[in-house]
Amino acid sequence: MRRELTLWCGVVCLSALAGCGTSEEARKVEEVEKAAEQVQDSAGAMAKGLEDMAKGFQGLQGLTGGDPSQKPVDPVGFRDLQTAFGDLPGWEKGKPTGERMTNPINYSQAKVTYRKGEQSIEAEISDSAFNQLMLVPFAMFLTAGYEKETDHGYEKSIKVGDFPGWEKWDAAQKDGELSALVNKRFVVQLSGRNLTAVTELQAAMQSVDLQKLAGLK
Repeated sequence: MRRELTLWCGVVCLSALAGCGTSEEARKVEEVEKAAEQVQDSAGAMAKGLEDMAKGFQGLQGLTGGDPSQKPVDPVGFRDLQTAFGDLPGWEKGKPTGERMTNPINYSQAKVTYRKGEQSIEAEISDSAFNQLMLVPFAMFLTAGYEKETDHGYEKSIKVGDFPGWEKWDAAQKDGELSALVNKRFVVQLSGRNLTAVTELQAAMQSVDLQKLAGLK
């Protein structure tokens, strides 16, 4: 694909040069050349993104068992998911909400929000019911050894107790995420705002009964 884009860009540039006779035309040719370079860079970035995605899918397949015979099942009730939410000392726990669907996609979901002043942590538990498509958005984060660092934060794959997970932190915004994949099926996601440190998310994750989730069927 990148080769085809490069050839196309070359043809465009040559066509422009053929009619070049003034400074204005020369300027246009220069603009075309710059556009061609941008197209090539974009093609390279796209290829890299597809490569990373493929690696993520491979990692996801390993984490979920990679068994093609594993078919989606009926999701557990959202009220069962809600029982995994614990209390967080020093934080006000809101009223849990939830929903469940069995057609066209099997899934259930429960949510609750903890607040302390201007700080908030939203906890969400989803039952993928072994539907691999629901886990695709997390494929990259679940790849063993995944790590990315920026000037203001980081994101990386980690272990949350006995389960694979990932952690994201933005030091500038004081926002973060901490998630885990339980029993190759349940996704626990915590999103924090205006936090003092990522340790507050870690404490919130400890309040979730992951072992109870692992036992749900």
